[in-house]
Amino acid sequence: MIDLRGVPDSWRRWDVTVRDFPLGLLLALASVLPPLQNHGTQLGDLPGRPFDALTVAVLALECLPLAVRRRWPALCLALVSVGFVIDQLRAYHTVAGSALAIALLSAGAHLERRRRTTMVLASAAYVALAVALDRQGSPEGVTGFGTFYLLLVLAWGIGAWLRQSRAAEAERRRYIALTARAAERTRIASELHDIVTHHVTAMVVQAEAARYLVAAPERLDTTLTAITDTGRRAITDLRHLLDLLNPDHSTDPRTPSVSELRALVEQTRQAGQPVDFTEDGSPADTTGGAEVAAYRVVQEALTNALKYAHGVRTTVHVQHGERETTVEVTTEDSGSYAGAPGGSGRGLAGLRERVVVLGGEFSAGPRAGGGFVVSARIPTGNPS
Repeated sequence: MIDLRGVPDSWRRWDVTVRDFPLGLLLALASVLPPLQNHGTQLGDLPGRPFDALTVAVLALECLPLAVRRRWPALCLALVSVGFVIDQLRAYHTVAGSALAIALLSAGAHLERRRRTTMVLASAAYVALAVALDRQGSPEGVTGFGTFYLLLVLAWGIGAWLRQSRAAEAERRRYIALTARAAERTRIASELHDIVTHHVTAMVVQAEAARYLVAAPERLDTTLTAITDTGRRAITDLRHLLDLLNPDHSTDPRTPSVSELRALVEQTRQAGQPVDFTEDGSPADTTGGAEVAAYRVVQEALTNALKYAHGVRTTVHVQHGERETTVEVTTEDSGSYAGAPGGSGRGLAGLRERVVVLGGEFSAGPRAGGGFVVSARIPTGNPS
């Protein structure tokens, strides 16, 4: 049995001229069929004339240019119009006369330049044809010629509407692509902020502490080892993030999850920040982006604690529910952290956007008893 499913795709791969040629050929063949002779377009209503040698040239002018109706619409319209004029003046009244409407529709849809000039020239040519037919004794009259002209304008108008629809669709797709690109750039910027800021902050704090450990070689060695480990984690995370920008990469990019929170807390402790960590429940099997968001909330909060309240006790509490994950990171009172933290504000703003997109709630600010608290409620996407 022949598989025809691939025929449409194969046909679309052919050149547009080859795909448009069968339409003109079909009109030409239909015009020479005996039952259809003198039963085509009859503008002017003159008595029909039998086909002769000139009819072949007329059919060629009317039908064959349809092969280039999309590639060269102006040329197609000009040649078809010449064939149509001869057809009507000679009163062949061939079926091929329908090619004029097709050529007008194609010109309206695909002609990019000199559209107004084309319309004026075509209208002038039609007026000249009407006058010539009237002098040959046509009983059509102004009403008949005017009605036919309106039909031709309608064909052009349909083509123009198709052109505008195509342009609107292209603009819509361009807008969607630009929006998606902007969203992707924002997401990558947020990921870079989360990764670089946290690791580099930890390294800076550890390096500053190392200055005062020259007299204690063991503690200095531990601190330098922690700096090295933090740098390696930063490089690893950056490599995974760069995979997002490489379309040829065969593996899925790595994304952090709440299962890595203990390693994150331990890294912060090595940087000299006392952190108490508690986790209730276990992550659901399907959480969507909730795990990544929860990890980023804790990461940003710990980064800010290192920056603005270094050495001040920080508490991290994560609770996994059936339908949501809640995160709360509290830093005790500190003079430099009593108000909203400084910096660009990109981190907290990015977190708020990330959580809200998932349908959750996010807040960050000073707490009543002093200190600073960051909290988030993130739906997991599981059904109730």
